[in-house]
Amino acid sequence: MSYYDDQYPAYYQDYQGYRTAEPYQGPNLRLLAGIVLAVISVIIYMTRTEVNPVTGERQHIAMGVAEEMALGLQSASEMAAKMGGAIDPNSDDRAREVALIGQRLVERSDARRSPYVRNFSFNLLNDPRTVNAFALPGGPIFITRALYEQLPDEAALAGVLGHEIGHVINRHAAEHMATGQLGQGLTAAFGIGASGSNQGRNAAIVAAMVNQVTQLKFSRGDESEADQYGLKYMAQAGYDPSAMLQVMEVLKAASQGGSPPEFLATHPLPESRLVEIRDILKRDYPDGIPSRLTRGSPLPGGGGRQRAFGMIGD
Repeated sequence: MSYYDDQYPAYYQDYQGYRTAEPYQGPNLRLLAGIVLAVISVIIYMTRTEVNPVTGERQHIAMGVAEEMALGLQSASEMAAKMGGAIDPNSDDRAREVALIGQRLVERSDARRSPYVRNFSFNLLNDPRTVNAFALPGGPIFITRALYEQLPDEAALAGVLGHEIGHVINRHAAEHMATGQLGQGLTAAFGIGASGSNQGRNAAIVAAMVNQVTQLKFSRGDESEADQYGLKYMAQAGYDPSAMLQVMEVLKAASQGGSPPEFLATHPLPESRLVEIRDILKRDYPDGIPSRLTRGSPLPGGGGRQRAFGMIGD
């Protein structure tokens, strides 16, 4: 025992405890900043809502209708240029057919109640290799020659275009942007709040992974929704909705023996999607497809009925 232990035991013990105590570090500013960012991200997401005038659904969206249309128009020429450019419908029967079928779908279906009704455009891209179709925010819709030339008739083309109209009507692009912004905000919040340690970096990686999985889930849900509305719009415009099954088979045939077509990169095609379409057709037409719903005429420059049915093969 030292002299200080013997003479001043209580004071010495208090001093020793003070020396070994953890220093006061104050509040964790990174954690507070992460929490604030997460709360702000959620508030922004929750308050940006609108009721869809066609579907009646209350949606979380990242921009208004006018902004969607402006973004789509600004992006249209650049997207077209990357895929061979848009073919002039005034000088090409195939491009004219795409424009006519697209407008018919809009004018004869519930899509005419959409705020985008005057902003829809339907374009054939001069790309003979990339099997693809896509919609931009606010109305511009595109299909490549590579996909068009494998479609047999008007109903099959209406199936592709109707699906893309479904994406526009349901404002999927604006929804994706909103959920993407929310995911980015929460991922950044995790990263800030848990930064400064290996555990924190791992938490940020996990948050990013969860965000990606969530976006994939939304994407597949969007495809199912676009299918449902596409089938509805086809029938309202007078086309046989079962042609959509043939479109799916054409896409499957195009992906065999090589890399999947670009269409499948943005439009997942699990077997369950074909099952869902068949279920919808059985539900809506328990007695079979009405005779008033037709396949229409063969497409100019398209695959033709014989060629397309030969591709299905089973």
